[in-house]
Amino acid sequence: MRALLNVPLMVILTGVGALAMLLPAVHALLINDHSTGRAFFYSFILFSLLNAMIAIATYHGRSRNLARSHLTALPATFAGLPLLLAVPVVLAVPDTSFLNAYFEMVSSLTTTGATVFELPERLPPSVHLWRALVGWMGGFFVWVTAIAILAPLNLGGFEVLSTDTIGRGARSDEHNVRTVDPRERLMRYALELLPVYTGLTALLWLLLIIAGDPGLVAITHAMSTLATSGISAVGGMEGAASGVVGEMCIFVFFIFALSRQTFARDTLARRVGKIRRDPEFLAGMICVVSVPAFLFLRHWIGAIEVGDEQEVVSALGALWGAVFSVLSFLTTTGFASLDWDQAHAWSGLPTPGLILLGLALIGGGVATTAGGVKLLRVYALYKHGLREMDKLVHPSSVGGSGAIARHIRRQGAHVAWVFFMLFALSIALVMSALALTGLSFEDCTILTVAALSTTGPLADVAGEAPVQYATLSEAAKMILAGAMVLGRLETLAIIALMNPEFWRQ
Repeated sequence: MRALLNVPLMVILTGVGALAMLLPAVHALLINDHSTGRAFFYSFILFSLLNAMIAIATYHGRSRNLARSHLTALPATFAGLPLLLAVPVVLAVPDTSFLNAYFEMVSSLTTTGATVFELPERLPPSVHLWRALVGWMGGFFVWVTAIAILAPLNLGGFEVLSTDTIGRGARSDEHNVRTVDPRERLMRYALELLPVYTGLTALLWLLLIIAGDPGLVAITHAMSTLATSGISAVGGMEGAASGVVGEMCIFVFFIFALSRQTFARDTLARRVGKIRRDPEFLAGMICVVSVPAFLFLRHWIGAIEVGDEQEVVSALGALWGAVFSVLSFLTTTGFASLDWDQAHAWSGLPTPGLILLGLALIGGGVATTAGGVKLLRVYALYKHGLREMDKLVHPSSVGGSGAIARHIRRQGAHVAWVFFMLFALSIALVMSALALTGLSFEDCTILTVAALSTTGPLADVAGEAPVQYATLSEAAKMILAGAMVLGRLETLAIIALMNPEFWRQ
């Protein structure tokens, strides 16, 4: 394993991607889909040989600035690795273009879950497994790199809590951040987190099978839940046989996208204590309680107007559909509940998709697989707003709660606001680019938020009518692919790469 430290990160990831092609190849062989199996097996052989030659040529290669080299590997991974991953998809689905396959792999690797294949039956079962597997690996990659690469550089949301320079690491330990090989941290955290990530996925897979889902549907939904990719082999929860029981199982595992404290390396007692005090988890729970309550009250008033307020079963179904869908889109997974449309039939009122857009923009926790602005940044802005209103009433008051709380209200809120403005500018830029391709304002808004928040299924439920990715032009697909990479990396990481001091030797 130590020999891997002498190989560039991109070469390691390429080898992992090639090795992963064996799983859908074996699956296709077991279901007697030999053409699909050959597509994945031949791709595995080709890219394994190429990767082995590149690994030999780059062995013992060492950059002068290792932190910079690994930060630059992140955009290269999300934008370049899908070129390799798309090859078996093109071979297995000959009636599609390479651009569609590339878009699909970018969407999967960035855990966005936007698909150009609107009909699930168009793809072989092994390709569905490949999509979910790529999304699952992308989620694990985000988990590990957030802790091993972004945290030491005070990026990815950690800048809200840190007092050090964004993109450069601790002042007192700057030499360590720049010279200690990040591959060692990647190796250590990958070995620590892989059993947790795999174990949680296997547990949810088993629960969904017990609930009634077939094996392929259960594993794709389990992988998509832990990776928050929203990828499904049957078009979402409406095609799953597990029903409400399966949704309840998935609902429990959504919490791992709310806070990194849910999978911290602590004893159970210490972990529970941290979760209770964790601002991200508490902010997420407030959203899960308040937003469905508002929706339920709104639909209850609508039911009174049509005389259906006594339909208790329909009311409970509408409430559960709201709770599940709110947490699903807050974690940027994008699974809509079976009962999400139940409120329409019960009250006669449509559910505004703008709420789902807002939830996806907020996103989940820092150093989780969720996208969006992140709950910690929203919490910092909230605490700053409370303090400012308190000072309006009591100008001479002194804010307490300790040094950490004061830092979050001041410097933390400042960098959170900077990120929020950069995110808003990114939305405006992507929307303008999409508008040039001929899309309407509503479609541009939905697609932009879906890409930047890595919540691809928003296109199906946020508007009055679903937005079909398959009908988009080639230019629009490329723009959205770039937006997915930008949303997954976050704008601050891109700006850190553009900093001249970061490149200065």
